[in-house]
Amino acid sequence: MPILEVNNLSISFTQYTSGLKQEESNVISGLNVTLEEGEILAVVGASGSGKSLLAHAILGILPQNATISGTITYDGEVLTTEHQASLRGTEIALIPQSVNYLDPLMRVGKQVRTSAKVGDAIEAQRAVFERLHLQPHVEKMYPFELSGGMARRILFSTAIVSGAKVIIADEPTPGLDPVVIKEALAHFRELADKGCAVMLITHDIESALTIADKIAVFYAGTTVEVASVADFAGNGEALRHPYSKALWRALPQNEFIPIPGSQPHPSALPPGCLFAPRCHMATPECSLTQPDMRTLRKGRVRCIHAT
Repeated sequence: MPILEVNNLSISFTQYTSGLKQEESNVISGLNVTLEEGEILAVVGASGSGKSLLAHAILGILPQNATISGTITYDGEVLTTEHQASLRGTEIALIPQSVNYLDPLMRVGKQVRTSAKVGDAIEAQRAVFERLHLQPHVEKMYPFELSGGMARRILFSTAIVSGAKVIIADEPTPGLDPVVIKEALAHFRELADKGCAVMLITHDIESALTIADKIAVFYAGTTVEVASVADFAGNGEALRHPYSKALWRALPQNEFIPIPGSQPHPSALPPGCLFAPRCHMATPECSLTQPDMRTLRKGRVRCIHAT
C-alpha cells in the first residue's frame, strides 16, 4: 500500500473579476500520484502545471478561496483538515520553495530545533548543519543575515531533523552551488534508503534522474505520465505520452527541440486532452474528453494514442 496516494484531485479558486462578480478558475483537474516508502518520486513539468499546488494540498495549506475535490490518503487513511494539521511537520514535512517560510524573528538554529521531535534537538541541529556545510555560528543568525543558498539549507535541515515519514521538497536546490546540490540530492537518496518517502518537485530533470525512482510528468494541472527513471533515455522512445517525449527531447543535452505553442492558462483550458492543441498525434477524438490514466508498459499514461 502506498504511504501517500492522491486520487482524482481537482483544485479551483474563487476569484473576484469586476465589482462583486466571482469566477471559478480550475487549476488542477484529475491529478493522480502515489508515493511508496523508500521511494523518491520526482514531479516535473512547466511552471504553472500544478506541482506546488499539489504539495500545498497534501499539507492542507491552500488559501481559503480554494475548492478541493478528490481524495488524499496517508498510510491508508483519508486526510481530513484536522488530520493534515496533526501530521504537518511531524510525519509529513515540507521543504518549501520560498525562503520566506522562515520566521524572521527567530534565530535559525532554534527554528531547526523546534522541528526535532525525538532525541537531543541541539545535537540533531548541529549534526545536520555540519552535513550541509553550515558553520557553527550560523545557528545564531537570523534569516535576513543568510544568503539564499544558506536559507535553503536551513529549510532542508528543518525537514531532515523532523524525522518525517514523507518529505515533500518543492524546488529545494535553486541558489545552491553544484557541490551542495549534489550533496543535498545524496541526502534525499539516503533518507529514502532508510525508508522515508520523498516527493521531489523540480524543473531540473537531469538532477532528478540521478536519485529518483520514478518521474511524474505534469501538464496544465494534471498528471500525463508516471514512468520509471530508466524510461528517460535515448530519444525518449520508452516514454509513453507525447508531452513527456517532447519535454525530454527539448533538453539541451538531448536534441534541444522546442515544443511548439504554450501551456494553456487555467482560464482557457481546451476541451478533452489538455495537450491536444500542441500534439502532433492529436485526432478529433482527443477533443471530446480528457483521457483517463491507464497502465501501459509498467507505467501510467493519460493518452488514447500511447502504445
